Amino acid sequence: MTEAVGMAQREFATFGTSHLVVLAVFAVGACGLVWLGRRQSERQARVFSRAAAGVFAVTFVAGAVDKLMQRATLSELPLQLSDVSEIVAAYALWSGRHWAFGLTYFWALVLGSQALITPDLDSGDFPDSTFVSFFLLHLFLVWTAIYLAWGRRMRPTWRDYRCALLATVAWAALAMIFNALAGTNFGFLNRKPDSGSVLDYMGPWPVYLGVEAVVLVVLWALMTWPWQRASRSERVA
Repeated sequence: MTEAVGMAQREFATFGTSHLVVLAVFAVGACGLVWLGRRQSERQARVFSRAAAGVFAVTFVAGAVDKLMQRATLSELPLQLSDVSEIVAAYALWSGRHWAFGLTYFWALVLGSQALITPDLDSGDFPDSTFVSFFLLHLFLVWTAIYLAWGRRMRPTWRDYRCALLATVAWAALAMIFNALAGTNFGFLNRKPDSGSVLDYMGPWPVYLGVEAVVLVVLWALMTWPWQRASRSERVA
C-alpha cells in the first residue's frame, strides 16, 4: 500500500520510464493509423473520424476542467497554442475541412511533437490526471495530423502554409497582450520554460522569438514543398 502511494506521488521526469512508454505508444499508434487510413472507404473514414473527434473533444474538456480544479489560475486557461491546435484538430476530424487540416498539419507536426518529446509538465507521474490528459491530448493532436496526411492522403498547400503563418502570428499577438496584462507566459513568449527545450539553443529572450519565427517559416515551407512538387509531377504525368 505504501509503495503504491509513493508511486502515485512520484514526479514526472522527462525521458523517464513513463515518458518513454508514451513515445513508444505514439510510434505504434502512428503506424497503425496510417495503415488504417489507407484501407478505409470514405464512409468508414467518416465514421471513424467523427468518433475520434468526439473522444478528442471529451478528453479536451475533461483535461481543461481538471487543470482548473487543481489550480484555478489564469495560467491554466486553455489559451496555449496547443489548446487551439487541439480544438482545430478535433474539428478537422469531424468536418474534413481542408483549412482545419492545414493548421493541424503545421501546428501538430512541429509544435505538438516538440511537446511530446520535451514536455513542460509540472505534475506527478502516471497515473496522475494531469499527466494522462496532457499526453492523451498531444498524442491525439499529432496522430490526427499523421492520420489525415499519410493515412487519408490530405495534402498541405502553399495557401495552407500562408494561413498557418498568419494564424500563428495572430495568436502570438493576442497571447503577448494577455501575458502582459495577466502576468502569464502562454507560448513561452515572455520567458523560456523551466524544463529543457529546443528554445535553449536559440539565444536569450527576445532573440529566441525571432529565431523561432525564422525556423517555423523555413521548416513549414520545407514541409509543404515536397507535397506540392509531387502534385505538379502527377498533373504533368
